[in-house]
Parts: sequence; structure tokens; C-alpha cells
Amino acid sequence: MNIRQLETFYWAAKLGSFTAAAERLHSTQSTVSMRILDLERVLGVALFDRSQRTSRLTAKGRALMGYAERLIELRREIQESIAAPEALSGLVRLGVAEVVSLTWLPRLVKTLHARYPRITLELDEALTGELMDKLRAGHLDIVLTSGRGRGLNFITRSLGTVDFRWMASPALALPPGPFYPRELAKWPIIALSRESYHHASIEQWFRGGKAVARRVDTCKSMGVAAALAAAGLGVTFLPVRCFRDRLEQRDLEIVETVPAMAPVEFTAMTLADRIEPITELIAEVAAEVSDFDAPGAAGGQRHPPFAISPEQPVAAKSPTAGKQIGSTAR
Repeated sequence: MNIRQLETFYWAAKLGSFTAAAERLHSTQSTVSMRILDLERVLGVALFDRSQRTSRLTAKGRALMGYAERLIELRREIQESIAAPEALSGLVRLGVAEVVSLTWLPRLVKTLHARYPRITLELDEALTGELMDKLRAGHLDIVLTSGRGRGLNFITRSLGTVDFRWMASPALALPPGPFYPRELAKWPIIALSRESYHHASIEQWFRGGKAVARRVDTCKSMGVAAALAAAGLGVTFLPVRCFRDRLEQRDLEIVETVPAMAPVEFTAMTLADRIEPITELIAEVAAEVSDFDAPGAAGGQRHPPFAISPEQPVAAKSPTAGKQIGSTAR
């Protein structure tokens, strides 16, 4: 019996299948099956009930889970307490949101390689919903994305906040703002796909104003959303710092809204039951190199805000102005 067999058994039981364990361990299903069979032969008991379509733990298998988890946790403690940082090795599957990719991701990768030269990164950029699904399924080890995971199973570390604003092309010829949800709902909206935090934030804002957008076109990239908006095809919701050049070139302009949207918090998230020492270290480094705004800091931004205009804002319209549009294309 060896720790590799116990680790394989642990992940097969934790993830619910030999296939998922093989992917998690960067191995093959046949190798996983062989290790578990060898472990069963050494112990002289069946650890999985294979009479059903899905392999389920036997009573002995359930008893072994506690020992396997303690052994893996002890190995993690040894690595964290005794091993030198440069000794940490292996493949880490890191999921990132587009805003992270467009800002400080290269600095994060450079820092990680400098501190942990034997670590290999597998990067996956996707929308928040997709990243969270992959994290839960064991296809990713850690994600850097917007929002916070619900439930007690997530370990979350804040990476700061990002100022998002509504934007549109001057060619769209919007009337003077600011816009309440019912007024902005009359115009075409460009959002990221439904599985994104972006889409959920937009829906929540309209719903808070008892409004439904007339039309919502979706895409999977903020770059695409910005290009569509710059072409005069609708109003979109973008991080100011990532599209500062388009604002300065007047391809896009800020659309003032009431109420204003709160800054979006980004976090590093891992699952509490996925025992990997390097993921916690990556979360720490991500928080260190992130230059997003400090959450909750009044006037304490880490970078200067975009100067929209030195002019005085237009007086706010009545919140009852405009009619609600009852149909939507989503």
C-alpha cells in the first residue's frame, strides 16, 4: 500500500467516478482502476460496490475515506511546513475571468513562475458560471472571477473591486441622461451570456427598477460587447479601466444611470474539500499582485479613476419617467 493508491482512491470516491479521478490526477482511467484494485488486494476487501452503474463505496470504503483524507492532509502540512517553495511541483489548472486576463494575469504568471519554478499552469478563460461549474466538477483547481461562491464549501479571498459603467457609442444618439432602468430598457442592451455574472448583474439592475429590457443581445467576450456597442448597436456594461482607450478616442462614452451600479468584486475561489497546498499559495499571490481597487475603501483606489467629464451632471429625471417595456428577446 502506498500514498499514490490512497490518493487515487480518495479522488475516485470524492469525485464519484474513476474517469473524474483520472482527469483530476492527470492519469488514465485504466491506471486509476489498477491502483484501486491493487489497494483492494493489499487490504483484502472491496472498497467500491461495482454491482451498480456507478461505483459506490462499500462500508469498508467509507471507513477508509477518513484515513485517506487525514493522510493527504498530513502530506499537505508537511509540504507547507517543511518543503522549500521551489520544491512544490505539479500542474495547477487555473480558471480566470476575462477582466483578470486583460489586466494583471501576466504579472501573476510571472510571479508564480519566479517563486515556484516547478509549477506548471494550465489557464482556462471563461465566463463565471462556466468557471464555477468546472471548479465544482474538479476540472479546475482554483478560479479568479467575479462574485463569491455560495455555500460553506468555498474558500474565498477578495482580489478587490472593478468599476463597471454603462457605455454606448455617440452614434447611438442617446438623449441626455441620467437614465433610470425603465428608460434604459427602451434601448438595445448588449450583455455577456446568461451563465455570466455580467448578465446576472444587468438583470438585477433592471429588475430593481421594475423594468424589462426590450432586447438583450448576448456574446461571450467583453471585447466583442465593446465592439458591438462602438458600432452603435446598443448599450453595454464594461469595466472602465479595460476600455479606457475607447473612451478617450470617443468610440464609446459613459452613460450615466440612476441608481449607479456598485463596483464588482473579484475573488480567488477554491473548494474547501480539495486539499492542495499550492492553490492557497496561488490565491495569496493573486491578492498580492492584483491592482483592482481595495474593496470598501472610500477614495482608496489603487489606480486613478477615469475622468469622465469636468462638466456638471445633468439634473436627474423623475423615476417615473418613461414606460416599461414588457417584452424581451433573451
